[in-house]
Amino acid sequence: MTQALPEERSPVLASVVLQQLHDTAPKDRFTLGWLIGRMQSQSFGMLLLLLAIAAAVPGICVFAALLIVTSTLQIAFGRQAPYFPHWIADRPLPVRHLGAAVPYAIRLLRFFEKAIRPRGAAPSAAMKRLAAIVMLLLTMPILLVPVPLSNVLPAFLVALIALAQLEEDRLWLTLAILAGAVFLAINLAFVREIVRGSGAA
Repeated sequence: MTQALPEERSPVLASVVLQQLHDTAPKDRFTLGWLIGRMQSQSFGMLLLLLAIAAAVPGICVFAALLIVTSTLQIAFGRQAPYFPHWIADRPLPVRHLGAAVPYAIRLLRFFEKAIRPRGAAPSAAMKRLAAIVMLLLTMPILLVPVPLSNVLPAFLVALIALAQLEEDRLWLTLAILAGAVFLAINLAFVREIVRGSGAA
């Protein structure tokens, strides 16, 4: 009998996975089910990363944000893998919306992967749930503020949190969660000032 050695943590190169998905994607349309089926054990982290990229793209940002909300709620309730009903999972999505964004996203991921890597203890289940809640809240401006380019920064922060979680980098995950919390606090203060100004008027 042989004793199994502890499994070593190795970096999940999100840029490589994204490049493979981009290279093997159907020419015209793909489905969420097709996407999840090719991510296997990385499904939640990689899915949120891809949805964050989509949430920065005009035309599909609201739909991507709704999927982020659904995914983060599943994480918050302890689900281990994403689930979507067939009418969502099998819905055809146009490739053209992501065609220009994905190559740029791959270059950006390669830049961040130089700093983000497995570091410290793997994020706990509680930390992953906290990250999911912050990502959920970050999608609210995308859904509720129909202003051009207002979706870019929250989508970027969601992508950063998802990447840090995917790479199991506890330090970067903590920093990304804090950055998301600061963004949310600033937005809350801004909204409060608008409401206060409207009441004074």
